Amino acid sequence: MKVIVLGSGIIGTASAWFLHKAGHEVTVLERQPGPAQETSFANGCQISVSHAEPWANPSAPMKILKWLGQEDAPLLFRLRPEWLQWKWGLNFLRECTPARTADNIRQIVAICEYSRQTLQAVRAETGISYDHLTRGILHFYTDAKEFEDSLPAAKLMRDLGCPRESIGADEVVRIEPALAKIRDKIVGGDFTETDESGDVYKFTTGLARKAAEGGVDFRFNTTITRLLTEGTGAAAKVTGVEIINPDGRHQVLRADAFVMAMGSFSVPLLKPLGIDLMIYPGKGYSATYKVLDPDAAPSVSLTDDGYKLVVSRLGDRLRVAGTCELNGYTRELNTTRCEAITRRTRELFPDACDYENPVYWTGLRPLTPSNVPYIGKTRFSNLFLNAGHGTLGWTMGCGSGRAIAEIVSGRQPEVDFAFTGMPRHVRNPHPVTTPAQV
Repeated sequence: MKVIVLGSGIIGTASAWFLHKAGHEVTVLERQPGPAQETSFANGCQISVSHAEPWANPSAPMKILKWLGQEDAPLLFRLRPEWLQWKWGLNFLRECTPARTADNIRQIVAICEYSRQTLQAVRAETGISYDHLTRGILHFYTDAKEFEDSLPAAKLMRDLGCPRESIGADEVVRIEPALAKIRDKIVGGDFTETDESGDVYKFTTGLARKAAEGGVDFRFNTTITRLLTEGTGAAAKVTGVEIINPDGRHQVLRADAFVMAMGSFSVPLLKPLGIDLMIYPGKGYSATYKVLDPDAAPSVSLTDDGYKLVVSRLGDRLRVAGTCELNGYTRELNTTRCEAITRRTRELFPDACDYENPVYWTGLRPLTPSNVPYIGKTRFSNLFLNAGHGTLGWTMGCGSGRAIAEIVSGRQPEVDFAFTGMPRHVRNPHPVTTPAQV
C-alpha cells in the first residue's frame, strides 16, 4: 500500500521505518525543515519503563491544589477559558483513582517494555549512534512520604516484570556517587537496571536518514491544512491530505492509508472529521549544560522525584528536563521555570557544569489524562492514530511505530495493550482501561 505518515518526530519516524520494513510505500509530511524539530528535539532522553506511573494518580489532586499559583511548580495548571482544557482536567481527575492508576500503569508498562526491546533491535540493526547509555535509571527521593508512597507502584511494576527495586539512601549514592553532596537529604530511591538513556534527536534524525536511504520519501517544509474524506459509516475513508508545499502552492496528496503522528497538533487537524482526541499540550522544559567536570556529573540517568526532573548524561552535555505547564499551545520560555531547573541542578551537582550558559528549550508533550496513548484505528477505515504519548514519547516511540505498522498491515501487534478501535486479545488476567474509541 501507499501510506502517508503525518509528522516526523520519534513517533512518526518510527512509524515510517516499520511501515517501510513491512513492504509499504511511505511518504512522511513535516512542516519543519527536518525530523525531530519539535517535541522530540530536546526532551529528557530517558528510555524509562520504570517511569510508568502516570501524572494522574491518587496523590495528584492535592499536589495540584498545593501548586496552584506557583510559577515554578512541577505541574502548573494555568487555567484558560477553553473547553478542551477543562474537559481534559475533569478526565484527569477521574483517572486519579487507585484502580484506574493501576490499570493505566499496566498498559504503559506493556507498551514501554515492548518499545525498549524494539529500540534495542533497531539499534543493533542500524548501528545508529545517539549517546546512549545502558546504565539504568535511578529515582531518588528527598521526601520521606513521597518515598513511602512510591513503594506500592514499584511493587506493581515488579509484578508486571519491570525490575524497579526500592533501595536505601546509601545504595542510591553507591550507584551514583555524584549525589554524595546531598546524601543527608536523600531518604531512599529505586533503581531499574534495564532502563536506558540517549539523545532522542540524534536517534530520530539517524533513523530518518536510514529510512530515506531505503526509499521513504520525507517531505519537509510542508504544511498540512486538512484531511479530505468521503463516505459515511463503515464506508467512510480519507481520500487525501491537502498541503502547502515548500514553494507555497496548495496540493492534494493521495494514498491508501494515513497515519496521524502529529502529537498535540493531531487534535485540531482531526476535529473537523468528528474525531475528538482527549489530548492537551503539556509544555515541558529542558536545560542543556556543558559538562566541565566529568567526575562531578552523573553518569547514571536520574529522576529527581520531588522536583519532577530527569537528568541524562549525553556525552559532554548534561540534559535536565521536566515540569509541565498546561497553558495551551504557547511555547515561549517562562524565565521563572527555567531558572528553577538551573537552581536545582546546581544544588545537586554544584561543580559539574557551566551553569552560566544554559540552553533552554520547551516542547509540547501530547498528554492524555491517563498517559495511555492512542495507537490504532479510527472510524475512517484507512486513518490510523499514533499520538498522545505524553512524557514517554521517546520510551514508547519504537514500539508504537512497530505496532502501528502491524495494525496498518492488518495484523494484531504482539503486545498486551488496548489498541484504540480494536478488539483486545488479553494475555494476562489484569483488567485494562481501554482508551476512548474515536
